[in-house]
Amino acid sequence: MKNLFRAFLAIVIVSVILIAAINRLNTSQGFSGSDTLTVYNWGDYIDEELISRFQEETGITVIYETFDSNEAMMTKIQQGGTSYDVAVPSEYMVQKMAEENLLLELDHSLLPNIKHLDERFLNLAFDPSNRYSLPYFWGTVGIVYNPTLLPEGTEITSWNDLWNPEFENQILLIDGAREIMGMGLNSLGYSLNDTNPAHLQEALTKLKELTPNVKAIVGDENKLLMQNEEAAIAVGWSGDAADIMWENEDIDYVVPEEGSNLWFDNFVIPKTATNVEAAHQFINFMMDPEVAAQNTEYVSYSTPNKEALNYMPEDMVEDERFYPAPDLTERLEVYENLGQQNLAYYNELFLQLKMYRK
Repeated sequence: MKNLFRAFLAIVIVSVILIAAINRLNTSQGFSGSDTLTVYNWGDYIDEELISRFQEETGITVIYETFDSNEAMMTKIQQGGTSYDVAVPSEYMVQKMAEENLLLELDHSLLPNIKHLDERFLNLAFDPSNRYSLPYFWGTVGIVYNPTLLPEGTEITSWNDLWNPEFENQILLIDGAREIMGMGLNSLGYSLNDTNPAHLQEALTKLKELTPNVKAIVGDENKLLMQNEEAAIAVGWSGDAADIMWENEDIDYVVPEEGSNLWFDNFVIPKTATNVEAAHQFINFMMDPEVAAQNTEYVSYSTPNKEALNYMPEDMVEDERFYPAPDLTERLEVYENLGQQNLAYYNELFLQLKMYRK
């Protein structure tokens, strides 16, 4: 019994020493402390001048790290190696992280700039009452195309237009299972949150019929390929489309008439946060209308901050390709968290499509 007690005591002492060492290491690296804030965001998704301004105004040092997928972000937060104070997951991931008890509830009394957000983008199904999240940017999934590279008079308004045999080897698809399987489902008149196996198989069959028109399935390189006119059509996100159109004025963007995805990236505070007060300060700072306007002009995605629109150029705000009217946004669908099993099935079918192309 004494030996068992000694072994238990030894484990406790070693654990305490390890925790102290980790804390010292984190502190030495600036990953904790009341004057430090660690923000975890998508790449190239903030005007870094605003980080400097926040630091100057508050005296809080910002440690800024980036990720390239929701799944990578969640895995790192689950592992807990770094104490992130603010993260920016997409809507379905907010729901999943909340279900897995990874998020703190926001203290709305510390976030007075909530009043500037458009009510259309609050209290959505993935986070009723915005208990855990507030929208940072929003946008759509649609079709980017260059009319000068297509037969004269070609008009693209629909997902089904992409199956035109005249577009052989002209289309870039984004490397995302939800986006491409969603396109297949929408083209058949189904919801992009459909989990009916028969409907998903039907969508896969239709997507396989599209492959003669598919030039490549790509990631961020789709922007450069479209700017350089190495492809005529791409399926992608509205913010990327805005960047592409900025570089090449011949290019246009359309939200397909059958429907598409309305997405949101959102501020959250992970449960591992060590500076919750500063996290609220940062989120509130980013929701200031002038700050949000400057950030939106830099990032090019659509802001949910209705007051920020007053500080932005008219041609940007009035562009219905990126700020569509409410009657269109009401027809679009937000991704739901479909559960691990259904998401695995989406990924499996998308992998089958990629293998079929080869």
